[in-house]
Amino acid sequence: QVQLVESGGGLVQPGGSLRLSCTTSRSILSVYTMGWYRQVPGKQRELVATSTKGGSTNYADSVKGRFPISRDNAKNTVYLQMNSLNPEDTAAYFCHAHGTLLDYWGLGPQVTVSS
Repeated sequence: QVQLVESGGGLVQPGGSLRLSCTTSRSILSVYTMGWYRQVPGKQRELVATSTKGGSTNYADSVKGRFPISRDNAKNTVYLQMNSLNPEDTAAYFCHAHGTLLDYWGLGPQVTVSS
């Protein structure tokens, strides 16, 4: 079993920045695709960004150029730097680890963008 522990959520004003961190309880970053998803009540969870073990990244169009994803394998941590935030970015943000056989999810800290 792997636990994903997220941190960095909170309240931010439009135009501001936040950085989410996701630390895994085991050293899986070298073999797992890591990603961030977000969800608002009443809507499906949607992809925000992913980072493969080989270093390839993929982004939702809505965040491309604003939310770079990065990883530090030595620290078992993946990051989502969120810049130029707007109210439409308000959601619970979930860290995700995708392996060959198993997937893991974090608990989803809330990010609220409001003045």
